[in-house]
Amino acid sequence: MLSLRLAALATTLVFAVACGGYSAPSPASPSPTPTSGDPSSSVTIPVGAELLGTRAFMPAELSVAAGTTVTWVNTDSTTHTSTSNAAGWNSGNIAPGGQFSFPFPDAGTFQYHCAIHPGMVGTIVVR
Repeated sequence: MLSLRLAALATTLVFAVACGGYSAPSPASPSPTPTSGDPSSSVTIPVGAELLGTRAFMPAELSVAAGTTVTWVNTDSTTHTSTSNAAGWNSGNIAPGGQFSFPFPDAGTFQYHCAIHPGMVGTIVVR
């Protein structure tokens, strides 16, 4: 009886090793980043951003070189936007876990806000 149990256990182990172990599924890949070879940088929208005012976008002022693509990443549990104060860009709604990218080809200072929470403000300085 013991030999039958050992034989069954050995068969199970051989089968498990031959087939490989269990592997958890890979998490979903993040949205693709720009592949044009241009530099990139990011701004994080933190948890509780609507209450943070001038600290709602991290960093509040981002300085980048001309030609950089900036990506806003919403890590909050609430939808936000990245909306230029002047003609420029409007992300539309950025859902929790979502992101929005915009290229800045020319030098200048670009102020922006969240259209849903107007107290959330930030600045992109392109040199």
